[in-house]
Amino acid sequence: MDDFVGTQMPVRRLTDPAETIGELERAVPGLAALRLPEPCDIEWQVAETGLGVLLPADFKLLCELYPPFVLGDFLGVGGPAPGAEHAWAAGVRESLETVEEWCEEAGLAVPLHPHPAPGGLLPWAGSNRGDYFLWTTDPAGPDAWTVTVASRNSAWWHYTGGAVQFLADLVSGAVEPWALPTVRPHAVAW
Repeated sequence: MDDFVGTQMPVRRLTDPAETIGELERAVPGLAALRLPEPCDIEWQVAETGLGVLLPADFKLLCELYPPFVLGDFLGVGGPAPGAEHAWAAGVRESLETVEEWCEEAGLAVPLHPHPAPGGLLPWAGSNRGDYFLWTTDPAGPDAWTVTVASRNSAWWHYTGGAVQFLADLVSGAVEPWALPTVRPHAVAW
């Protein structure tokens, strides 16, 4: 059964990682209070080697500036902790099995596949209801990746901006939360 809902686009795709972080901080006013006193020294090369792909700069900056956090008591966002990059990559790789099952079960008109398939999906966040927030990888490089939402209720949709801009647009209401609850502009560290 094809449960593809559609595609949403930002008014303007942000490409500067600092600008995307600023948009997210504007959308979630309390987020800045969670900012770490010093950026984390994450060994991205270890995480990226473990995944077999480079990661988007906006996501890496978000993970360096903030501890893992939950938006609106719903959406959990976090990357590798310093020293745990290998374990984080292993966890992401393990979740690809679930992504593969979901892709097969979705029966979408245009089939989706998990990473490392060309254009494959790679998870970057999840919800407390079991929804996946995935990158749709792109051969043009990680900063060209877009977002695919796979909701637990089998609705799939795309957003043509990056992950951090997606979070800002989802919370601010610039993006409709198709098949998701409204995400309140509240963040807590986890």
